[in-house]
Amino acid sequence: MPRHLINLGRGEPLLDLRSWARAGPARRDRLSPAHVALIARTVHRTPEVMVKMLNQGGTSLGAVRRHFQYLDRGGELAIETDAGEPLEGNGAASELLEDWGLDLDAKRFTADLKPSWGRNQKPPKLVQKILFSMPAGTPPKKVLTAVKNFAREEFGVKHRYAMVLHTDEPHPHVHVVVRSMGHDGQRLRIRRDTLRAWRREFARHLREQGVAANATARAVRGVIKPQKTDGIYRAERRRHSTHWRERTDAVARAMTPGGEIRPEPGKAQLLETRSRVVQGWNAVADELARQGEAELALAVRGFVKQLPPVRTEREFIRDRLLEHANANERAKFLDRWKQEALATWKNFRAQQQAAEQAKSRELDRARQLDLELARRRPRTHREDRTR
Repeated sequence: MPRHLINLGRGEPLLDLRSWARAGPARRDRLSPAHVALIARTVHRTPEVMVKMLNQGGTSLGAVRRHFQYLDRGGELAIETDAGEPLEGNGAASELLEDWGLDLDAKRFTADLKPSWGRNQKPPKLVQKILFSMPAGTPPKKVLTAVKNFAREEFGVKHRYAMVLHTDEPHPHVHVVVRSMGHDGQRLRIRRDTLRAWRREFARHLREQGVAANATARAVRGVIKPQKTDGIYRAERRRHSTHWRERTDAVARAMTPGGEIRPEPGKAQLLETRSRVVQGWNAVADELARQGEAELALAVRGFVKQLPPVRTEREFIRDRLLEHANANERAKFLDRWKQEALATWKNFRAQQQAAEQAKSRELDRARQLDLELARRRPRTHREDRTR
């Protein structure tokens, strides 16, 4: 069995089992209990952690101050610091910036900056802004504790940092701000491999808190929805995304009357990636079966069968447009059905009211007859007595 069970062939392992545990001396290719646990979490769709970089701002003191003021909601929320003492109140952000000495970072050149840095290049970031999030229903305090433990291990001896827990949305999330300049004069460099490692560590700390959490690549889980920047994501939630509007308009113009679009060159690469993922999962299932993990092997094969179809971004937008069109047709049909049902009910109600009125008239006539009979009866009785 290969060391990386799922690999794209570009040196990028999608299901990296090698780094989770060391194999025993007898079988170097045998899955360890840690491997099996990772596979089980993935195929049973344990909630995935999210670690995301927020790239806007952070290059000036004003931008950093405004970011902290946004995080602590104008002093209403506590800022958890690396010193272990929360800062509260309106002046918390300014106090933190002064303690970090960001004004000096904004002015001085450091050894890791290029001498050619100048007007035509972007200024270096004073801070790095990182978002740690979990799905709705996760205990917020446990998310905060996991982030604290993660930050202490990752940044504790190298960089200053602070964080704020937000619970104003269904999914609890923690904003972490890290001072870019380290104690050794080197700036914090964050790459894709860095974020992958951070996701795994964040998930590990959550599990230590008793929270089910996993960290695997999107392609391994069959996730195909296009990823966008935080700004585009937030604009889409507000329904003000010019990016998605332009993409949607372009796809709508390219669609045929039957809802088809021309295939994209990138579709072949996506299909190749999916093929490697499926082959890797089948190899995992075979190895699990050899080790006696028949139930989990069966779950892996079921997981592979339920992977969503491969779609490009244009196909994703096309399908969303068709779903919207079908929903409109269903809505029109429901409206017609409601109108017909309302008309039928009104007709039935009118007939029912007419029947009630007719019955009421019959009762009135019957009462009148009874009254007439009651009036005649005493007169007839008197006449009989006179005789």
